[in-house]
Amino acid sequence: MARELRTVAEGIHFGEGPRWHEDRLWFSDFYAHRVYSVSEEGGDLRVELEFDDQPSGLGWMPDGSLLVVSMVRQQVWRRWPDRRLELHADLSDIAGFWCNDMVVDAQGRAYVGNFGFDLDKALVEKGPDWIREHGAHAPIALVEPDGSVRLAASEEKFFFPNGSVITPDGKSLIVGETLANRLTALDIADDGTLSNRREWAETGKRLPDGICLDAEGAIWIANPLAPECVRYAEGGEVLDVVETGDLNCYACMLGGADGKTLFTVVAPTSHRDAASQAKNGRILACKVDVARAGRP
Repeated sequence: MARELRTVAEGIHFGEGPRWHEDRLWFSDFYAHRVYSVSEEGGDLRVELEFDDQPSGLGWMPDGSLLVVSMVRQQVWRRWPDRRLELHADLSDIAGFWCNDMVVDAQGRAYVGNFGFDLDKALVEKGPDWIREHGAHAPIALVEPDGSVRLAASEEKFFFPNGSVITPDGKSLIVGETLANRLTALDIADDGTLSNRREWAETGKRLPDGICLDAEGAIWIANPLAPECVRYAEGGEVLDVVETGDLNCYACMLGGADGKTLFTVVAPTSHRDAASQAKNGRILACKVDVARAGRP
């Protein structure tokens, strides 16, 4: 269904990790080394945090502390409510390459994915067919509220674990395995451990990058291979498609006053050499029928 899109933010390098929080959309910009926020109406882009690494996934702990993934350093940093910034967790013993997206649960536990390998280098030197056959699989890290780190799913590994959501009851985590073209669900135990891995949906030729969950239990996925954001039902039925003009879609989030504004994070390319040189990224928004649910 074609919808009227409006631009709420522009002049960014490459956005990631959009989150609706305190009546604003928060997101990271990799190559500006900043976390921004913007209102639903747009036009009031605000710097929330400057960072000496590429920030990615965002989330909040029960006390209001902001957690930020530090991609290249393979860490999670915590900005306390008094704005102190300090290292929260080191994931370098678990992550195979740069860390990326993250979801934080109601207890303040963070689930963090990582690339598993140098994706940009492999795309140039090996190509997508080689990546699909040989690309490294990666574990999901579980960061406890005290900053201690362990494997979230024992020895389980995922094919480029990326955007993740937690269902409203807090009992299931669904992760986009970007390079496997699927959404994968796992049960969350009382101690945060993930188990009972199962396929939630195949996404066909589309790759699930950033994702978000709605109140009917459907999931929107950003497709980094095309200018579109796509809504899936469990099992793989396509329920809706929002086209994002001539820019590919890398992340998405439901928010706004009624939870029915779909924010899409778009850019011409995700390759770090090109994306870091120009500010061609944008945040677009449109109205959809079903409001947000769960986390983030």
